[in-house]
Amino acid sequence: MSKQALLKPIQIGDMELKNRVIMAPMTRNRANNEYNMPTDLHAKYYKQRASAGLIISEGSQISSQAIGYIYTPGIYKPEQIEGWKKVTEAVHEENGKIFIQLWHVGRISHPDFHDGEKPVAPSALNPNTQAYTHEGFKDTVEPRAMTTDEVKRTVQDFKKAAKNAVDAGFDGIEIHSSNGYLLHQFFNRTSNQRSDQYGGSIENRARILFEILDAVKVFFPENKIGVRLNPSLHGIFGMEADEETIPTFEYIVKKLNDYNLAYLHLSEPFNDVSDKDFLVSNIAEHFRPLYTGNLMINAGFDQESGNKVIEEGNADMVSYAKLFISNPDLPVRFEKNAELQDWDEDTFYVPGKEGYTDYPKLEDKK
Repeated sequence: MSKQALLKPIQIGDMELKNRVIMAPMTRNRANNEYNMPTDLHAKYYKQRASAGLIISEGSQISSQAIGYIYTPGIYKPEQIEGWKKVTEAVHEENGKIFIQLWHVGRISHPDFHDGEKPVAPSALNPNTQAYTHEGFKDTVEPRAMTTDEVKRTVQDFKKAAKNAVDAGFDGIEIHSSNGYLLHQFFNRTSNQRSDQYGGSIENRARILFEILDAVKVFFPENKIGVRLNPSLHGIFGMEADEETIPTFEYIVKKLNDYNLAYLHLSEPFNDVSDKDFLVSNIAEHFRPLYTGNLMINAGFDQESGNKVIEEGNADMVSYAKLFISNPDLPVRFEKNAELQDWDEDTFYVPGKEGYTDYPKLEDKK
């Protein structure tokens, strides 16, 4: 019997990944300390999952301005760098590889995180969703539109975060340009009504991503940088797509061919968009012909569909989220065609080890 496509090694840059079962970035809200830094609990959690071909860390805010959720770890304070060092060392002890996802939530935030000041965004448009604060869910507010200088400073914040990621021992970085957060807000015409060089045309709305890539590659070579996109996101995270959304992402994906990236990380639609003729329901199939590098696909895959998307040539790797929460040794379970454990959604976002580091591996169950 030939080896499953998911379990074959793959070369990304100068690294060989032992398999194509990737641990997707997942917000888990365990950095419940005054520095919002990773702890020994984080180190144990990621170490348990080091059998993944690659771990992509939870989104890690690049500055205090980038925060939008409680207890998420940052990568802009010395204490946070030290906390992440524990994580990378733990993963490397198990011969694992780990990238950090660099994150700015933009308008998906709340004044509670910013000393009463408004969150920032490309334009002063309320996403009309909710933010999870220390007092529970609260309605978002109209954000403050960033000045041109603030946009440029944010690019530099990503650059500093990349430098900090080097110091913390990460193997690479992923730029979070997805899921309705800051960079995605720049891309979409419905959330970006700017009149400077970061608004208007498709090229202008995409500009910030390429400025960030050019900034961070000072510290990580291009082949240790990934980019995450969610082209057909609609009606979620305050994001409303329109007729120019897919052409915008087609432009971005084609232009990313100019960079020798580790990978492009795409998400299939989070909800049914088949009734929207201006959106794409099969993301991997649509964008595979446009991108010449390693393509990673995410959202809703199991073992069978993950193998299939690789075998059909529509992706090179598959990232798994919830399955990795409850199955820390997911590639081992795939290899043995073993039964998968169910996850407990009630413990996704609560501090502590419950639902975090207490899911057993196959060897533990024996």
